Amino acid sequence: MIHILVAKIKRVLQGCGAIAAFEEEEVKLLGSVGSPFVIRVQIALKLKGIEYKYVEEKLGYLSETLLNYNPVYRMVPVFVHNGKPISESRVILEYIDETWKQNPILPNDPYQRALARFWSKFIDDKCVAAAWKSVFMPNEKERSEASKELLEALQFLENELKDKFFGGEEIGFVDIAALFIPLFQEVAEFQLFTSDKFPKLYKWSQEFYNHPIVKEIMPSKDQQFAYFKARAESLAAPSK
Repeated sequence: MIHILVAKIKRVLQGCGAIAAFEEEEVKLLGSVGSPFVIRVQIALKLKGIEYKYVEEKLGYLSETLLNYNPVYRMVPVFVHNGKPISESRVILEYIDETWKQNPILPNDPYQRALARFWSKFIDDKCVAAAWKSVFMPNEKERSEASKELLEALQFLENELKDKFFGGEEIGFVDIAALFIPLFQEVAEFQLFTSDKFPKLYKWSQEFYNHPIVKEIMPSKDQQFAYFKARAESLAAPSK
């Protein structure tokens, strides 16, 4: 009886075009294993329960498909929905949240949404860049200055964190954006978080990494290290 009912519902949906629209939907993610920016998108897709095709791209040997999809920045991630490419991880996160309404990662309140956008941009501008320079800058003075800048930025985040996660009791937009920070500490063995220095951020990082979806998505430490190493080599190589 159930399969007969399902068949009837399917015929009705096909008659109004709903099934056709669904079957034509294509969701694809071009990424590199270990990339924190790709992991951001993967977590959001998993939280939303969205099925997608993953296409692996090798740093330094990017496919023509990716270069055609993202000719401006020429990097992963690239998210493709029904043939339309979107690049830049924070932009992709917003697109996913606006397209699939279940399990929202951005707040409903306009002011809170604006704050989430602000802090996610702050993380990319002040934390990600400074953390990268703190490890990979060849000049010791520049590394020291970047470390100081990073610690100042982390103090702002420490003060901003009010609940279990930045998104409240559940992972939200800012938490996904901030995954780079504890990931960087783990892979580069660069001790940013201690319970004494940043108690709230330290606890947050533990909660975040132990979240079932994050644990499922997160690559191994070796895979993450391989990505960072390849990325550093790619940036150090002379442009052709």
